[in-house]
Amino acid sequence: MNLRRLKFFVTVAEELHFGRAAERLCMTQPPLSQAILALEEELSVTLFKRTKRNVALTPVGEHLLSHVSKLLQEVEALPGLARQLARGEIGSLKLGFVTTADYNLLPELISHYGVTFPEVKVTLKEMTSDLQVEALMQGDINAGLIIPLHQTLHTSLSYLPLLHEPLVAAVPEEWVRAGRVEIVNGRLKIQDVAEEPLVLFPRRSAPAFHDIITTYFASHGIEPVIGQEAIQMQTIISLVSAGMGFALVPGSLRRLGRMGVRYVGLEGKPPVIETGLVWRKEDPSPTVLRLVEIARGLGEQAGEEDGGTGEGLGEGLGGGAPGVGLPEAALVHARRDLNGHGHAGRLD
Repeated sequence: MNLRRLKFFVTVAEELHFGRAAERLCMTQPPLSQAILALEEELSVTLFKRTKRNVALTPVGEHLLSHVSKLLQEVEALPGLARQLARGEIGSLKLGFVTTADYNLLPELISHYGVTFPEVKVTLKEMTSDLQVEALMQGDINAGLIIPLHQTLHTSLSYLPLLHEPLVAAVPEEWVRAGRVEIVNGRLKIQDVAEEPLVLFPRRSAPAFHDIITTYFASHGIEPVIGQEAIQMQTIISLVSAGMGFALVPGSLRRLGRMGVRYVGLEGKPPVIETGLVWRKEDPSPTVLRLVEIARGLGEQAGEEDGGTGEGLGEGLGGGAPGVGLPEAALVHARRDLNGHGHAGRLD
């Protein structure tokens, strides 16, 4: 289809006069008339009724005009659209995430990304870290927030550490009131709950998170007593609330308020959990590059606000960006942007 002929058609349709249309197009009338005849022949329809005194659109021409006008507008918009796509300002982004990120990194990151690039369609998918890596390799997602696995990531993937978060103990409030556990200066000795049932998730579901906890117990010479297993964070907290045992969870889970549960810091050096962004090195999507830039910027901003001390919730690991600080107001705002997301899910 010759776009030049379509432009001629629209101009003649607007003027309903070949002479004036030719003047607008800076050409003579004969080649314009020939171009319209060629277009009618190409489409096998008559677009204009021609008499010696006037020119009028046929019913087919009238209906076709709006479609052709829209088509030409879209063609004219193509260069700008291409530039927006190249800058990652429009398009789509499929992001996987572990459940723990839903209480720390995810709301802040998505909030900033959505404000900066409102025309990008973001699809979120809750997945364990190992499934995210698999989905990345298969091209099913563009990026993911993962708890890094012990093994080295595939060489085709890039990883940016973002959050270094201490674990805290979630204990039944009734245990505290009954003196079953002793909290001194707001801290709990892991030895004091060595014989209490631990609510944990099966290793097959969250190997990295599972090993962080069991290694912590082993470093204190303790063999944990597994009381219950669950694959959802909210289920684990519910079991603690019901007095079925205690659990070690990321500090950001304090935001998951649940009656009957008290979150307590661990004495000494607590285990930490690292969360970061992973993506394919060769991903051609500019939307992924923009996401990485925003994630890195949030980390750098948090590091500056921390005064470079690297303390607290937002410490970066592995030579990567400092962690992301997450004000409660930003979390609330971001969760609202996620249209009530924040559901229960698998941990790692």
